[in-house]
Amino acid sequence: MIVREEAFAVWITGLPASGKSTLAGALARALGALGIDAAVLESDALRKIFTPNPRYDEEERDIFYASLAHVGRLLTRHGVPVIFDATANRRAYRDRARNAIPKFVEVHVACPLAVCISRDPKGIYRRASRGEAARVPGLQVDYEPPLHPEIEVRGDVEPPDEAARRVLAALRDKGYLKPR
Repeated sequence: MIVREEAFAVWITGLPASGKSTLAGALARALGALGIDAAVLESDALRKIFTPNPRYDEEERDIFYASLAHVGRLLTRHGVPVIFDATANRRAYRDRARNAIPKFVEVHVACPLAVCISRDPKGIYRRASRGEAARVPGLQVDYEPPLHPEIEVRGDVEPPDEAARRVLAALRDKGYLKPR
């Protein structure tokens, strides 16, 4: 029988264009430098598979984030560390993953909406302003920031590599990473 140590998961949440993907990449590289190959579950990429014709309504979001949490749980149970790169605008979506994954860290990338709108790398805010996107978190639907995230990152001013180092420190403090 193969015995694997359960891995950890880090859920990076924040408004669209707050810096989640940038932080996820920096964290994956920092873990890689430690010899840890984490799976990055990027919501935009997985949404194309789980919900190929997205409506972005509450029912679909609930199904999507339940699926994302389930995949993360399967991976961590098999010893694969997971980085969730996903807005998950409702706390309940992230709490579902927290409750399913014993070694869980939530990172909130706080960034003013005006900064997110000015970045807009995927054009989501431009589409919303033209009436082509009706359910953008922070605009037409609520974004519920975490009440007690393990880490709060300032996506508008904190360098991603520095934020990734703080996430690594939190993982070490919790005993999810071996001390160096």
